Amino acid sequence: METFTRRRDRFEMFDGFDSPAVNLTFTLDLPDFRPWCKAQGLPPFHVLLRAVLRSTLKVENFRWRVLDGEVIRIDRLAPSFTVVNQHNDLNFAQFDWSDDLREFVARGVAAREEASAMTALNGKYQTMTPRECRDQVFITCIPWLDFTSIQHPVAVLANPDIPSIAWGKFRDGPAGRLHLPFSVQAHHGFVDGFHIHQLAEHIAAELTAMMA
Repeated sequence: METFTRRRDRFEMFDGFDSPAVNLTFTLDLPDFRPWCKAQGLPPFHVLLRAVLRSTLKVENFRWRVLDGEVIRIDRLAPSFTVVNQHNDLNFAQFDWSDDLREFVARGVAAREEASAMTALNGKYQTMTPRECRDQVFITCIPWLDFTSIQHPVAVLANPDIPSIAWGKFRDGPAGRLHLPFSVQAHHGFVDGFHIHQLAEHIAAELTAMMA
């Protein structure tokens, strides 16, 4: 927490705002990993999900949360993401982490199938303690839209400490690149635009390393 100690004055300033959230939407430039996924028999969404979550842990500022008025640092993530069910209603998929790519994907696919088959909202979230909730990053994908902005919901306006990340429709970029709209919302007391830039760089590096 040494890094946070140096930043505490920024945190205290932004934390006193009615809404201390920073929200950036930008075009994320990535290596086009879709052909590699097709050759490996892996769904691109889940591969990107893993790269995004691994990258959030590599940027120290995305590890900080607020619990009972105190700043804590998380060491793990409980993967989760939004799905739509047979009625096109929102639901939440959640599963246990695995460092193995194929196992991570398999668990994610199983969680997606389970959540999308539910009519009622997934009740697993209601059983989580406030501390367990902090081991999350809220993930949503809107694959139908090339959006240019998004407003993420926050349960308590003054406490957006759990980052929210969204991405949209893939589109071909130049020379084997992939472009997609990407949004990051986080507590500005923890995260600045520079840290969001770092996150984007790590995601691209994760995918490049995976395909090597």
